Amino acid sequence: MDTLIIDDDPTGIFLTTHLLRREGQPADVITSFVSPVEAVAFFRQLSPTDTLPDVVLLDLNMPLLDGWDVLEALKPLEAHLLGRCAVYVLTSSLAPADAARARQYPIVAGFLHKPLDRAEIQAMQARLLETRPT
Repeated sequence: MDTLIIDDDPTGIFLTTHLLRREGQPADVITSFVSPVEAVAFFRQLSPTDTLPDVVLLDLNMPLLDGWDVLEALKPLEAHLLGRCAVYVLTSSLAPADAARARQYPIVAGFLHKPLDRAEIQAMQARLLETRPT
């Protein structure tokens, strides 16, 4: 499961990476950005034939661009991302309004609370296996 983490907190990235690796994900398929601006630039520079991450774990509360800004910036790429890259909002927010807002974005596959747990990681992996073309 090729994973991209977008989180301004290096400790959060470390913990998420550790949890993913504990579930058997090799470190070389985990990429992270502490800058949401750089993450958006990464997606914008991809060509239609470039490999996308299978999963994006997106924090909501970040400076400069928050998670909502990132989702808005990715809207023009939605057709390219849908079915190829599942975005999961990974946040400390417990606000039901945030979960409802996240569901309004077609590329958002789920709304998860920090820290990830084993069941959530396994559910992401299972969903990926179900949706990946054979």
